[in-house]
Amino acid sequence: MEHSYLILTSLFEMIGLGEWAGTYPHVTYMWLCMIILIFFGWLAGKSVSMVPKPAQNVFEVLISGLEEFTVSITGEEGRKSFPLVLTIFLFVLLGNLMGLVPSFSPPTANLNTTLACAVIAVGWTHVVGVRQHGFKYIKHFLGPVPAMIPLFFPIEIIGHAARVLSLSFRLFGNMMGHELVVGILLTLGGMFLAPLPIMALGTFVALVQAFVFYLLSTMYIAGAIEDSH
Repeated sequence: MEHSYLILTSLFEMIGLGEWAGTYPHVTYMWLCMIILIFFGWLAGKSVSMVPKPAQNVFEVLISGLEEFTVSITGEEGRKSFPLVLTIFLFVLLGNLMGLVPSFSPPTANLNTTLACAVIAVGWTHVVGVRQHGFKYIKHFLGPVPAMIPLFFPIEIIGHAARVLSLSFRLFGNMMGHELVVGILLTLGGMFLAPLPIMALGTFVALVQAFVFYLLSTMYIAGAIEDSH
């Protein structure tokens, strides 16, 4: 959906890059999302103390709970992948929520962004599989008996490629759909009143879509860690 005004595009116009920023708003808002996450990550690391404050207690409980949930799916070996899947979760969540801020554009409503996240998530599952099993990881693609390798191998390759498409198109479709609905309601019902219920629903959708992306990535990692059958 085309936005009538984007604050980052206006800022880039000051340095002569307004046309580029207007053509690729998902890139500029992806950069903003990354800067915000890096800043708060630095701030959180700097604020850690032996005697935790209430805010630190809350975030420690949330992150440790999410980590244990990840380990319950992947096993203990999956703990090494938790920093990556948590980073993807936070990036997707923040990117989704940007669509609720006036003059902001959600980077996750662009297929290029969601495809990049999906390639990283699915690509990492194969890194984990090779690290866990070595060359024997190829058995995950060969089926239960040697005679069925010609059938199973192309099916598995297509299936793993479909994971990338599934992750990217699911997130892109939901966020773009929300953007379109809000835009239509703004046109039909007014600037302030009409989109409020959709904004509330949009917050829920943003959280759910980020969690689904995280959960599927975790399940793919679990599949790469387990022994082939």
